[in-house]
Order: sequence, then structure tokens, then C-alpha cells
Amino acid sequence: MTGTSPPPAIQFVGIDKRFGAVHANRDVDLAIEAGTIHGLVGENGAGKSTLMSILYGFYAADRGEILIHGRRADIRSPADAIHAGIGMVHQQFMLVETMSVLENVLLGAEDAFRLAPSETRARAVLERLAADYELAVDPDAIVADLSVGEQQRVEILKTLYRGAEILILDEPTAVLTPAEATHLFRILDRLANEGKTVLLITHKLKEIMAITDRVAVMRAGEIVADFATRETTIERLAEAMVGRRVLLEVDKGPSVPGAVELAVEDLVVTDRRGVRVVDGVGFEVRAGEIVGIAGVAGNGQSELIEAIAGIRAPTRGRIVLHGIDVTGLDPAEIREAGLAHIPEDRHRMGLVLDFTAEENMLLGHQDDPAWARGLLLDGAAIHTAAATAFSDFDIRPNDPGLRAALFSGGNQQKIVVAREVARSPRVLLVGQPTRGVDIGAIEAIHERLIALRDRGHALLLVSAELDEIRSLSDRILAMCQGRITGECRPDASEAEIGLMMAGAAGREVRS
Repeated sequence: MTGTSPPPAIQFVGIDKRFGAVHANRDVDLAIEAGTIHGLVGENGAGKSTLMSILYGFYAADRGEILIHGRRADIRSPADAIHAGIGMVHQQFMLVETMSVLENVLLGAEDAFRLAPSETRARAVLERLAADYELAVDPDAIVADLSVGEQQRVEILKTLYRGAEILILDEPTAVLTPAEATHLFRILDRLANEGKTVLLITHKLKEIMAITDRVAVMRAGEIVADFATRETTIERLAEAMVGRRVLLEVDKGPSVPGAVELAVEDLVVTDRRGVRVVDGVGFEVRAGEIVGIAGVAGNGQSELIEAIAGIRAPTRGRIVLHGIDVTGLDPAEIREAGLAHIPEDRHRMGLVLDFTAEENMLLGHQDDPAWARGLLLDGAAIHTAAATAFSDFDIRPNDPGLRAALFSGGNQQKIVVAREVARSPRVLLVGQPTRGVDIGAIEAIHERLIALRDRGHALLLVSAELDEIRSLSDRILAMCQGRITGECRPDASEAEIGLMMAGAAGREVRS
């Protein structure tokens, strides 16, 4: 009929999904208009990933239906989703790193027995897409040699090459520099202007406000709000996500630094190729302060933290904990000396996902006499301690007997933080404390770190989130190419800190 509006690009109608006792999606109704960027936000475990997994064919809904451009879609696999014009860029890229860009784009989409004709056509398509959407990547480059931002462009190219009109992006800026994130937003804006539809899942509400046309909020498996972005605020979004007012600014008083608890002197760490990834670094962290290290990922922050924790052996230099030289000691010995470590990657280093939550609360502390009953572990004492931590840190679901893999990312992170903070370490190394964590969990974790500082503990913080570094830190050190390139107070401008992170400028400000 003339004058009628076109149907939504995507329409969820009564989508319901359970995983045993967990009701992940509850009668979800949501419409996504074509040619728009629609944000989807919510706490960890709110049901966002489940809903997107149903749309992309990883899961089948127990009840309800999905309409694509007004027609019912029977999506039972990712192949069905691709056939329906849906592409997904995952937070963990699905690329074969030893293959070229062209080979990755073609993988699974070859249209002839012989590869040569497919490759010729693919090159032409990639050239057009690069010109149309600012997605330039060398088609012959090996993926392992690309930056993270370039790898993400390859993922987007894969979806567009397969004819996607609808793109789902899951936490797309989690591993990008600010410049790469800005470039991504330009790409998304251009895609939407060309009539494609973008579904953006992110915890970063500033990004939602900057790039989306509308934003839907999920809580406890339900859609609780769907705003036009220009008609809402970060505060309203946060409150809708959590169900209460959320403290968006870190509430902390001035630090009262005491004695030096951690001293790093002329530290050098080399990688397997003999390249210096930490190059002559020296600094101090005092009791009662948080020192933040700002830098683009890959500039030596990870290796520095691992060397201090005893995970990597330094090539040169000293690490001193409250007067005790711990250089070269193993992680258990350094832990005994009063240092705790919240690792950057909770899955690779912080948790054993097949263990229960309460078993994970023991990791690194299993020899503690508090858990012993003769030669055996004291199950009752372990369970009581885990239950207390779950209550104190609001870990959900409140069941320490569940496998860690069954908790959302934010609650997994709270398990790690609870384990390390519970010991009241004199020095705490904090790597990416809120990576992939929702706004409610961020607030809780930040409060715990500030409380530890205020009790006179020393904290060294590494975070890819510059806002987090500026909010939590009492002093900021910038790292670039393995070296400390400047020091400033947290009220320094973002531009000034960015210049130090790039190694382009630096100044020193002593406390």
C-alpha cells in the first residue's frame, strides 16, 4: 500500500529461551529499523549475548519468532543467518592467523572448485568495499602481522563479502585504540548511510551516545527500555540497566601516600626474539596510593605486570617489595611476600573454567593452613569463605558450587577480584580490572579498589580504558614501546596523556 513504512530490518517477537534454571530471554519483543545503528546494552547476564546468538543461529529459541524485513526467518545455524543476510563480528575474532586476508575472506565462501577465479573476483570486491567503506587492508598480508584494528576490518570485510545487510558487532572496541575506535565509528556510520543495519553490543555508554540512533536496554532477560539515543542520557541508560541509580564517577578522596611498598629499578624484560618489551623501567608505588599505567595495548604494560608478579623473568633490574628484593622469585614466593595479582585475562590466567567458583577462590592459596583439615582440604571452611565473598561482592547467581564457566563475564571477574582482595595484600597488581564488565560490576570493583587504597595498601593499575585510569589513579605513568614516557596527575587532559602514550611528549610531576 502506498505511503506505508517499510518493515523493520529485524523484529524479535516473543523470544523466550531457558538454559535449565536460567531464564536467559523472557518474551523479548524488539524492532530494529533498516539503515540504523541500534545499540543493545545491559549488565553481564542480562541476556544480550543469548538474544544475538539466537539471531545468528547458535541457539534456537524455545518460543517466539524472528522476522527479517517483514518475513519470518527460520534461523537454525550461522549458515542460515548468513543466507538471511546477517553477519556477526565477534569480540574474539574468528580468523586463521597464518592465512592471508584474501584467504580468510574466501574461507567457506569459495564459489568454484579452482580457487584462482574466486580469488580474482574476491580481490575486485575487496577493492570496491575498501573504497566504499574505508576498509583498506592489504589482501595479501598475513593476518598475524596485522594490527588489531586491521584484523577487525577483515572480519567486517568477511561479512560484507558474504552479502550481509545486517551486522552484529559484539564489544567491537574492547581491544582498539581510541584512534582505531574512531575509524570504526566512521565505517559503521557509512554502512548505515548505505542502508545497512548495525546492531552494536557494548558496555561503553559514551560510545552508545556517540554512534547509535536508538538503544535498547536489557535487564534479567527482558527489554526494559528502547530509547531514541538523542532523547536519553548516560545516567538514564545506566539506571535502566541496573535498576537503580549508578555512581558513574569514582568517589574518592585525596590519597595519603606512605612508605614505598613497591620499587621497580631499571627493569628490562625481553621476549622470545630477544626484543626488549620492557626497557629500563623504574618507578615507585607507595602505601595508600594507586599508580596507573596508561598506554596502548602492546607497549609493554602486560610484560611489566607479569615480571613484577614473577610470571616472567626480567633480564635486568630489581623488583623490591617493602624492602625485600623479590627479583627472580617464583609467583608463589612473591605472593607470600605480600603481593596479589588480578591478571589481565581472567580466562587464560585468572580462572579454571571447569572448576567450581569456590575451587577458583582457592587458586594460589590452596596451601593456606586456613583451608587444611589435617592432610585434606577443609570443605566447610572453603564453602563458608566463598559464600562470604559471594555476598560481599554481589556475585550472581549466588551459588559458589557452580562451574566458573556458567557465570557471566562480569561475575567471573568479580570472583577473581574477590579472591585477590580478600587477602588484603600489601601490594595489588591490577590488570584490566573491568574489561568486558558491565556498569554495575564496574562500580562495585572500583569501590573495592578505592577501599583497599584507603586502608593503606599500594595498587599498580593497568587499564586500556583511559577514563578508568584517570578516575582511579592518584598518579599516572605513560608507557610507549616499553619505556616510561611521562608522569602526570589524573587531572591532566586526555590529549596530554594521549601524547605521552604515543611517546610524542612527556613531563614529570612529582607528588
